[in-house]
Amino acid sequence: MIQILTLKDKEQLNKIRQRSTGEIENALQSAKEIIEQVKKQGDNALIELSRKFDGYSLTTETIEVSKKEIQDAYKKVDKKVITAMKSAIQNIKKFSQKQMPKEWKTEMTKGVIAGQLIRPIDSVGCYIPGGSYPLPSSVLMTVVPAKFAGVRKIIICTPPKKGNEVVIVAADLAGANNIFRIGGAQAIAAMAYGTEKIPRVDKIVGPGNIYVTAAKKILYGTVGFDFLAGPSEVLIYAEKGNPMFIAADMLAQAEHDKYACALFVTANKALAQQVQREIDNQLSSLSTRSIAEQSINTYGAILLVNNAQEAISFINDFAPEHLELFDERILGKISNAGAIFLGEESCEAAGDYAVGPSHVLPTGGIARYRSGLSVYDFIKMPSIQKLSKKGLHQLKKIISPLAEAEGLIAHKKSVDIR
Repeated sequence: MIQILTLKDKEQLNKIRQRSTGEIENALQSAKEIIEQVKKQGDNALIELSRKFDGYSLTTETIEVSKKEIQDAYKKVDKKVITAMKSAIQNIKKFSQKQMPKEWKTEMTKGVIAGQLIRPIDSVGCYIPGGSYPLPSSVLMTVVPAKFAGVRKIIICTPPKKGNEVVIVAADLAGANNIFRIGGAQAIAAMAYGTEKIPRVDKIVGPGNIYVTAAKKILYGTVGFDFLAGPSEVLIYAEKGNPMFIAADMLAQAEHDKYACALFVTANKALAQQVQREIDNQLSSLSTRSIAEQSINTYGAILLVNNAQEAISFINDFAPEHLELFDERILGKISNAGAIFLGEESCEAAGDYAVGPSHVLPTGGIARYRSGLSVYDFIKMPSIQKLSKKGLHQLKKIISPLAEAEGLIAHKKSVDIR
């Protein structure tokens, strides 16, 4: 049964916060060895590592999904699923369009113009996890914003698996240029360095397991990344509401994997107990019970607080990936969350598939300093500056004393000679 905690239960709460830290640290050495192997041996390493970790026999010819395989994949995917993906793509595009910043310039002072350009990243690699289930939604949530931002080259890497046709179709619908059957740390290394078959990219985005996260940590700087994504998490805050909804949303998060975190925060003890009972009721009929039960009983919790202010403080400190607020009146006091869902009808699963914002979101407290994946992750915004002779002369009274104070005399002279 899910545990009911208070803020005094710091040891249990800390365990929930750091639920996969040790595993990622242990994965670093293995990831380092895999990265070195791929860097030195290229496609041969990918073939060997796929056989070793995925039990899949690849050749240099089958690393990339062929055009014929893409065409054949459409025949194996339910038309209702294809229609659903097309609708999701339109919503993601619409949201991306609203997000997209514009170029601008302004006159700072007379003769001094400054502004901002918008330029897409040239090439992006999207990592799509394999795990227990195919994740076409993750394809849409990474490829579509990149495509809309104007990225010229978008590739997909996903573990080689039978029955993965829906991911292949999603990649094609979303506009990926190439799809590769490579997973794990070896996929991250391949996209970071390039191999004979897989091109080197400028940035890699998308969630993954602890080995993918470890590889990102090691290769940061060699290639750009979105963020180090850990196990998924949801935090629900309500003082009143339907306990069936709350339990269902917690279990939806718990079925991701054994490290997923589902928290319910409330000052209403009676509601807390109702949700606790409801979770047990719903677990009994859940087809993914084995995963959800392990997750909810180990890293799930119902947190009893004294009042709304304690709840708000905890939410901002925890900085959850997904935050459900049944009472949206406290929205103005929330500063740290990856995605916020307002009202009891706004289930987190809707954001996973259909609303429009990307479901690739910061976990493990990263929402304290960055947002989820968006068009901003696929563009650069170089500044422009244009000065007339008079404009530079006006700035001389700022430039000269600051350059002298820093001891950078050549800086001062470059202005003086003009």
